[in-house]
Amino acid sequence: MDTRPKVSSLLNRMANYTNLTQGAKEHEEAENITEGKKKPTKTMLTAISMSAIATNGVVPAGGSYFMISRALGPEFGGAVGLCFYLGTTFAAAMYILGAIEIFLIYIVPRAAIFRSDDALKEAAAMLNNMRVYGTAFLVLMVLVVFIGVRYVNKFASLFLACVIVSILAIYAGAIKSSFAPPHFPVCMLGNRTLSSRHIDICSKTKEINNMTVPSKLWRFFCNSSQFFNATCDEYFVHNNVTSIQGIPGLASGIITENLWSNYLPKGEIIEKPSAKSSDVLGSLNHEYVLVDITTSFTLLVGIFFPSVTGIMAGSNRSGDLKDAQKSIPIGTILAILTTSFVYLSNVVLFGACIEGVVLRDKFGDAVKGNLVVGTLSWPSPWVIVIGSFFSTCGAGLQSLTGAPRLLQAIAKDNIIPFLRVFGHSKANGEPTWALLLTAAIAELGILIASLDLVAPILSMFFLMCYLFVNLACALQTLLRTPNWRPRFRYYHWALSFMGMSICLALMFISSWYYAIVAMVIAGMIYKYIEYQGAEKEWGDGIRGLSLSAARFALLRLEEGPPHTKNWRPQLLVLLKLDEDLHVKHPRLLTFASQLKAGKGLTIVGSVIVGNFLENYGEALAAEQTIKHLMEAEKVKGFCQLVVAAKLREGISHLIQSCGLGGMKHNTVVMGWPNGWRQSEDARAWKTFIGTVRVTTAAHLALLVAKNISFFPSNVEQFSEGNIDVWWIVHDGGMLMLLPFLLKQHKVWRKCSIRIFTVAQLEDNSIQMKKDLATFLYHLRIEAEVEVVEMHDSDISAYTYERTLMMEQRSQMLRHMRLSKTERDREAQLVKDRNSMLRLTSIGSDEDEETETYQEKVHMTWTKDKYMASRGQKAKSMEGFQDLLNMRPDQSNVRRMHTAVKLNEVIVNKSHEAKLVLLNMPGPPRNPEGDENYMEFLEVLTEGLERVLLVRGGGSEVITIYS
Repeated sequence: MDTRPKVSSLLNRMANYTNLTQGAKEHEEAENITEGKKKPTKTMLTAISMSAIATNGVVPAGGSYFMISRALGPEFGGAVGLCFYLGTTFAAAMYILGAIEIFLIYIVPRAAIFRSDDALKEAAAMLNNMRVYGTAFLVLMVLVVFIGVRYVNKFASLFLACVIVSILAIYAGAIKSSFAPPHFPVCMLGNRTLSSRHIDICSKTKEINNMTVPSKLWRFFCNSSQFFNATCDEYFVHNNVTSIQGIPGLASGIITENLWSNYLPKGEIIEKPSAKSSDVLGSLNHEYVLVDITTSFTLLVGIFFPSVTGIMAGSNRSGDLKDAQKSIPIGTILAILTTSFVYLSNVVLFGACIEGVVLRDKFGDAVKGNLVVGTLSWPSPWVIVIGSFFSTCGAGLQSLTGAPRLLQAIAKDNIIPFLRVFGHSKANGEPTWALLLTAAIAELGILIASLDLVAPILSMFFLMCYLFVNLACALQTLLRTPNWRPRFRYYHWALSFMGMSICLALMFISSWYYAIVAMVIAGMIYKYIEYQGAEKEWGDGIRGLSLSAARFALLRLEEGPPHTKNWRPQLLVLLKLDEDLHVKHPRLLTFASQLKAGKGLTIVGSVIVGNFLENYGEALAAEQTIKHLMEAEKVKGFCQLVVAAKLREGISHLIQSCGLGGMKHNTVVMGWPNGWRQSEDARAWKTFIGTVRVTTAAHLALLVAKNISFFPSNVEQFSEGNIDVWWIVHDGGMLMLLPFLLKQHKVWRKCSIRIFTVAQLEDNSIQMKKDLATFLYHLRIEAEVEVVEMHDSDISAYTYERTLMMEQRSQMLRHMRLSKTERDREAQLVKDRNSMLRLTSIGSDEDEETETYQEKVHMTWTKDKYMASRGQKAKSMEGFQDLLNMRPDQSNVRRMHTAVKLNEVIVNKSHEAKLVLLNMPGPPRNPEGDENYMEFLEVLTEGLERVLLVRGGGSEVITIYS
């Protein structure tokens, strides 16, 4: 039965889709919040990128996190999402601290709990006051958010009204100052600004009862209250005390003096450049207004930036919006345009109306602690004070509302297991646990109690989020994925890339060490999510980028074969499966992992004999088995399974078709068919030789591991020993390169390389050794060199015996037409008559791959059948006698002699080696000699524990050049 949904039901679900993850009715009542309440970003670029992403599909709760995670994957989304959550949470702390500062300094100074008459301890007392009141404000705000977002939205209208009235009051005050500036005196000594906190009048003397007496200012600069015998500060003596207007007004032309920057170091006296002053130094007096912190453009950006980080406020609450795709772009862009105008116009107005010495006076020391902007505004300074207070309270509530929802969205995606508990919510959908964690983190920011210390922290987290929003938009645009169809059209990848670059630059401009800390935190979260293995597949841009990069790389590889110095073994490992679809020799994979050391291409291939339609399920099961084994053996590569009617055809298909474009294998790895002599089925060794022929025809290198079950595992590390290379013929340099690659792995790292080469009688052994040592020196391979001399001698009877037995066995099996049972029985008879030893190699795994013959007794035979069988055997024995009387072929004798003599030398020199590598001769052109070829290889490697037969692909794989 077809379970796919009908089109009508699908359309109905899509039309009625809601992205409100919270289930309360109050969320439905909370309509789109006017985005004008949100703070703007410094630039429109991030807003453009965010608008494009927000209109490319439905945006559920946790908007910014959702956008980044679905565009860049769970690792980037989780890392940046958590950092942005921390930034939003610290922003709540910053806004609360700002509200408390306004409350204690400008609204109710008498409410301070901690006080100190000592100027040095006054700042510490203020920090303690901010901690106490900040904690109380935080608890109150958390309770409001806990009750429900509906009440936050109602408060938001009040806060917005206060902000609008405050802004209008500033504009009105600036206009009024052009014709009636407010009385706002600032006391100056020469061109130096004096603090008004401890002086009574702006003069050196004052009149009391018609008598001129020293003022308080005199006492601060002179060591006596008497005019005649006092010693005063030199600068105080030579400069007059004057009073200037702190707010000269819009028509004063003060903007020309404030137009250029004037950054000062900490402790410097704030001066008015245009005021008259005697050229004397004087001493530093605490009655001057001093710079509290070394100022620079980067510092000001770091302090100012948090005030414009509200660009994501709307997206964070996307789950509360009826149509996030429509509301987020329009609201955010309009908010940025509006507030950008407000910020820039206010900067110009302040520079045109207020003295520079007042603008640089952070704490208002020169104006008795009055709020400068409040004095400028009309009709009353209280408009600004109250507006600022409610504005910061509103921003804090918005942060405490958005941050828990962001954390809840991350927790519900289950990419970070220990955050799972924060995905739960109460009955009305409010993220209770996430709110409590947010309050706890915000309390940490309040305990810091310093806006200058909190501001850079959240700046980094916000900037990082904006950076990745721009990256996500640029990436999606460049990849041109079919699903990238945003309704917002006014975007371009260049704008997003520019926004990303600006964000990255601002991070390091503001505070390079905070930027590094933020990146380290994000990197740790990223690696944690990657380590936990976030089982999420969102079709992210990183996967698309990987595909595009892979496509580009593959096309580049097609331009031509790799240079010799770029050659490395790209392996196709051929595995054999048993009847239960288990890998017969997993150590072949182990050896491949040791040879590759995690680098380059590795394809693990296997063949299932059968019909694809019938064996598809088995193929999938076998593929999973191989992948699990690859994971266990730390083999980084791909698995390729083929279902074919014949094993040899399947292997041929693998060798021909594995890989893609220029990313193909160049080396085939396979195991030696142990026990091939005793196998009832000759297809085992015929398949092996067929694979060797196909590999040779494809110009691929071939590695054949003999006695593979004796090879070390990845946990076995040789503390000593040798890797012996028997270099008989030059075959592209594979024999030189392979031991070097093996030594990169910890298992073989402590082994030494020994290279043996064979000299004939006419060769100069001493010169050969020197030449080989020089060659290895140029190859940058450290190895011990030895030249072995092999003298021609009379062919031994043992060689004749083995050759004769081989030929007799081969011809017997080829000419005799017996049943399978009788054929095996007669083969055994030949061995017995010649008193031969078994020809299996030492340490073979024949019990794993072959099924030795066991005589079968047929109980249903009749007497006639028995007599007929005896007659057939008699005829066979006559042919046997002819075979036994034959003379062996001399070419076979010579080949066998070479194999026997070379094997004697190898065993003598390398019987204790951890691994022996030697050249593998090619198969005979005539298939009738296949069995002889197998016998030659058996004799050549007899008596060796671990052997790797190597056959090059016909091209050089190692070079002496850099």
